[in-house]
Amino acid sequence: MAAAAGTLAATALVAVAQPATAVPQDPQSAAAKADALVASRPAVLAASPNETFQRRQVYSSSGFNYVAYDRTYNGFPVIGGDFVVVTDSAGATKYTSVALTQPIGEISTVPQLADSAAAGIAKAQLKTVTEVEGTKLVVVALDGKPGKLAWETTVKGTSAEGPSRLTVDVDATSGAVLREYEHVTDVSGTGTGWINGSVTLDTTQSGSTYTLQDPSHTTIRCQDAANNTTFSGSDNVWGNGTGTNKETGCVDAFYVAQKQYAMLSAWLGRNGQNGSGGAWPIRVGLNDQNAYYDGTQVQIGKNTAGQWIASADVVGHELGHGIDDTTPGGISRSGTQEFVADTLGAATEWYINNPNDAPDYQVGEEVNLVGSGPIRYMYNPSLAGDSNCYSSSTPGSEVHAAAGPGNHWFYLLAQGTSGGGSGQPTSTTCNSSTVTGLGIQAAIKIMYNAMLMKTSSSSYLKYRTWTLTAAKNLYPNSCAEFNTVKAAWDAVSVPAQSADPTCTGGGTTPPPTTTPPPTTGCTGTNATDVTIPDAGSAVTSTITIAGCGRAASSTATIAVNVAHTYRGDVKLDLVAPDGTVYALKSTSSTDSADNIVTTYTKNLSSEAADGAWKLRAQDVYSQDTGYINTWTLTL
Repeated sequence: MAAAAGTLAATALVAVAQPATAVPQDPQSAAAKADALVASRPAVLAASPNETFQRRQVYSSSGFNYVAYDRTYNGFPVIGGDFVVVTDSAGATKYTSVALTQPIGEISTVPQLADSAAAGIAKAQLKTVTEVEGTKLVVVALDGKPGKLAWETTVKGTSAEGPSRLTVDVDATSGAVLREYEHVTDVSGTGTGWINGSVTLDTTQSGSTYTLQDPSHTTIRCQDAANNTTFSGSDNVWGNGTGTNKETGCVDAFYVAQKQYAMLSAWLGRNGQNGSGGAWPIRVGLNDQNAYYDGTQVQIGKNTAGQWIASADVVGHELGHGIDDTTPGGISRSGTQEFVADTLGAATEWYINNPNDAPDYQVGEEVNLVGSGPIRYMYNPSLAGDSNCYSSSTPGSEVHAAAGPGNHWFYLLAQGTSGGGSGQPTSTTCNSSTVTGLGIQAAIKIMYNAMLMKTSSSSYLKYRTWTLTAAKNLYPNSCAEFNTVKAAWDAVSVPAQSADPTCTGGGTTPPPTTTPPPTTGCTGTNATDVTIPDAGSAVTSTITIAGCGRAASSTATIAVNVAHTYRGDVKLDLVAPDGTVYALKSTSSTDSADNIVTTYTKNLSSEAADGAWKLRAQDVYSQDTGYINTWTLTL
């Protein structure tokens, strides 16, 4: 294990014990513990002997460390091979988020297609191409499909929608396009560039010249898009309040970027938009009714009146794409990327709390881009023609329309159905429920910590699990926040997932076993959730049988429903009233499927039926979590 370089060689991996310690873990210590865990090659990674793991960045937030990894296959980067190990302040592993759902298997690493031919296929995906950034061999293993060798090329130019910086993965054998990844993420409407009024800016002085560049974080700067030159002057007085003036547009954009930087630090503990103390240049002057982020810059366009659209929610949104891009897993996928950026834009606007742009949950409400007001309404997406409720068609919808359910969820989480005061509107739900919000600071904290578990397989369904996990981790002594996250997802019709954690009685420690009243007859059910601690002690769920009045059957059945993300970790036993143990299920390091939903048949004829019967569950390996959902005993 080359821990100093952040690389783990598959040929030299050894198992390392992971004792918890009471000493809070700094990022370096967290990385070392995560490296040791990864070196033990837990089954959840679905790794083959040909793979190595490369540690990337360690993100710290709210007492947790999120250690992100990539993987290679015979030296080639694996697209879809990323994962995140989450540790708490004591160094204990709390969660592992893995993009890969099955082993890559054995594949040839000799291409049958020339790199120049693959680059030509990539260029053909755009209307015009101005630059080919390069071509390299990778392994693509996405969406549960077998791994394939591919040529990866990034091209810049224009698509049918406008500016494009597109990464294309082409099958190195057949020439088929396996994946397209668009780096340009935009919002189709924005706020006015003069909206913030008179503001204070931290600028840089060199001699008698001042520039719109942050003196402490020099990658935060505002430039003229015509020549990528940072605005400068001799008097440190900027803009004239006219929306059509580029320098005025830069005043607003620069102000928002600096305020968002402060919000990220104060609310989320993040070191700048890029996570490393900086951001990207903001360039005002795009000749389009648009704004976008492409991985290297933020471009700010104008409305139909020629006014530069650098409002708090728009600039916060575009920089939010950059935050998304520089958290594990990269830009969110499957229709989630725009809602993710909208949550960060809203949080930025609320943190700034500028009376010239009172905080709300509309997107681009100040611009009136084409005379129709805001472009999105988080509290009621249908006002802009987007869906309030999730359905199976959401992930395939146009990306801005697909933001509807996520924006609705975030509003309910922050403000609730009543609007939570502060003049915010009421919001209906898809299941006629009532939700009480947590406030935007708690909402964005949960959202951000979910983003730190993100992998390249992100989706609405994954975000449900990640946000529930984040809420449970962030508020270990309360289930109120967890229940609000769950209620908000239910309220926008994002369905429950087998990987979802549960919270009973508060916290991440196992809740006390609930014993229901005795069942009259020879059959009983216990549907109270019991959390199974990760690599922890055994827990039990009790069914008390009364009034059966005979011996148990020789063909007694035990129907169990246990939710778990790696069922091979779990050992199940039935404990009779006299303490006799009947084994139901043993552990397996190769059974990586989700959940235990089955019925066991046992000869219990030597036992009296009446009494307290217990289903006992124990998770014997780390990294995956679950709970006893329900079980039924028929004697």
